[in-house]
Amino acid sequence: MSPLATTRLPEPSDAKTPENHQQVVLPEWVFRKMISLERSRAERYGRRFVAMVLESKPSSHFPDLLKLIEALKHCTRDTDLTGWYHENTALGVLYTEVADSGSLVVEVLAAKARKALIETLGSEASAVELSFHVFPDDFDGRNPGRKAFSVMYPDLARDTDPARPSLIAKRCIDVFGSLALLFLLAPVFFLIACAIKCTSKGPVLFRQKRLGQFGEAFTFLKFRSMYVKNDQSVHEAYVKRFIRHNDAAHTDSDVGTYKIRNDPRVTKIGSFLRRTSLDELPQLLHVLTGRMSLVGPRPPVQYEFSAYETWHKRRLLVKPGITGYWQVEGRSRVKFDEMVRMDIRYSRDWSLRLDLWILLRTPRAVLSGNGAC
Repeated sequence: MSPLATTRLPEPSDAKTPENHQQVVLPEWVFRKMISLERSRAERYGRRFVAMVLESKPSSHFPDLLKLIEALKHCTRDTDLTGWYHENTALGVLYTEVADSGSLVVEVLAAKARKALIETLGSEASAVELSFHVFPDDFDGRNPGRKAFSVMYPDLARDTDPARPSLIAKRCIDVFGSLALLFLLAPVFFLIACAIKCTSKGPVLFRQKRLGQFGEAFTFLKFRSMYVKNDQSVHEAYVKRFIRHNDAAHTDSDVGTYKIRNDPRVTKIGSFLRRTSLDELPQLLHVLTGRMSLVGPRPPVQYEFSAYETWHKRRLLVKPGITGYWQVEGRSRVKFDEMVRMDIRYSRDWSLRLDLWILLRTPRAVLSGNGAC
């Protein structure tokens, strides 16, 4: 059989089914390829699509395929695609070119699908579990989690599987590396904490909600480099402007760098900590607990993420890190789109060798302070 062969099912003699609606079930690899193509089109043109996945509930058998396909014919269009998401265990449907109001569309599609399943399968319909995923709405920083990510990024899901041997090795490096650095730098932690307490009022550590891998939120730690009770809206407005005016020239002192230059909210000791990146040291605790890695993209704050274009969000497909590709190549000098491209390039070309290359280049980038502010 040709590798492009599809499963074609006979048309049931149901008067309610249009004669020209011939149902084709794509094999798993073709269906997943179609998800990737639809995702690329959505990223380029902003056209949403919905993926519906049908799978059997725990301790239940997958329903008869012919009956299931017959039910789907009553809730799909000729332009929609049906195929195996997981061969013989999970069936998927791609509803292409849906309206902008994704949540409303999902409600309508879910109602039609459940009605069709009940009418066709009867009591067997209770064994089918439906899940709906809207792209690009699914990945909006509201903790979509691994499952939502894996449905819309099946081509990349294997690369983020924690059981992958190379990722196990990366995790071992993170654990032993962070433990060693925490032990060796303990005196530095103490000196920095004393300097912060002696020069300004407030806590030693700064806490902030950030978005990690797959958009999962966590409490992010840094040594405090600003005065307490400062206006966060200043940085929020700056970051959104920086992302929005990405193609502006590097002539404005506030545009073209990722951090605000001469920020009046920063303390004197904080300026030194930022310039040398010593304010990042508490993140070794996140590396130890698995929230971050030694190498990876920087975790964004929610208001930064809300300003992202769809393709920008791909930088959250890998675990965030303390240092990364753009930190050693461009630091704060590069434009935002170029930063994102560097992060995506890292996630696409990732290897232990690349991580080692970045780690070896990090001390020189930190000591030179090149591009930091």
